[in-house]
Amino acid sequence: MSWLEMLAVFAAGIAAGGINAVVGSGTLITFPVLLAVGLPPVTANVSNTVGLVPGSISGVIGYRRELSGQRARLLRYGSASLLGAAVGAVLLLTLPEGAFAAIVPVLIIAALVLVVVQPRLSAWVRERQRAADSPSAHGGPILLAAIFATGIYGGYFGAAQGVLLLGLLGVFVQEDLQRLNAVKNVLALLVNALSAAIFIVVAEVDWRVVGLIAAGSIIGGQLGARVGRKLSPNVLRAVIVVVGTIAVVRLLIG
Repeated sequence: MSWLEMLAVFAAGIAAGGINAVVGSGTLITFPVLLAVGLPPVTANVSNTVGLVPGSISGVIGYRRELSGQRARLLRYGSASLLGAAVGAVLLLTLPEGAFAAIVPVLIIAALVLVVVQPRLSAWVRERQRAADSPSAHGGPILLAAIFATGIYGGYFGAAQGVLLLGLLGVFVQEDLQRLNAVKNVLALLVNALSAAIFIVVAEVDWRVVGLIAAGSIIGGQLGARVGRKLSPNVLRAVIVVVGTIAVVRLLIG
């Protein structure tokens, strides 16, 4: 890579780290840049996943205050995310390229619908739970299965998995959106970290790219956390919808 290409990868890492901390979908910035500088698709995907792990850690640290009191929730959801990530990473290494291409935009659109209708839908779910006398602080088995499925998707590709997670958590868990965003950051970190560990062992990694994205995403993760945690729930919801819509457009025309 030339110095200009290296600078572009580093800048993409900063942008991706910031967007991941606030919403998710940072891969939609870094992945096209890696393809543009000449990396094969699988190598680009693998190197991108490894490189974004430090940025994910940075975002989690930035949201550490919102994680207070959520240990049980994180253990429950984290287990499902890790299992899903392992399946997704294996699928990436065994399935043909683009196997999930058709369904990814549909998943993101569904997540955006969940985010938009989340206040009313979560109220409906809460009333249903009360009527059945079965309130759940963790969202129940349906949410757990959905988090597992999102982990599979995240381990395979990962773009906009944060949007999917926030949409699901917002509907099934009665909690402040910023605290759910903090949970989302942890789950995305677990998925990326496990996938990265598998990729390092069995796949080809471009360590120059990893270093550039890692350095950039650490900076971006801190910047994104500072901005994101100051947003009101409605503004954060609007940001999620905008970023998710851009992600769908990019995927459809790419």
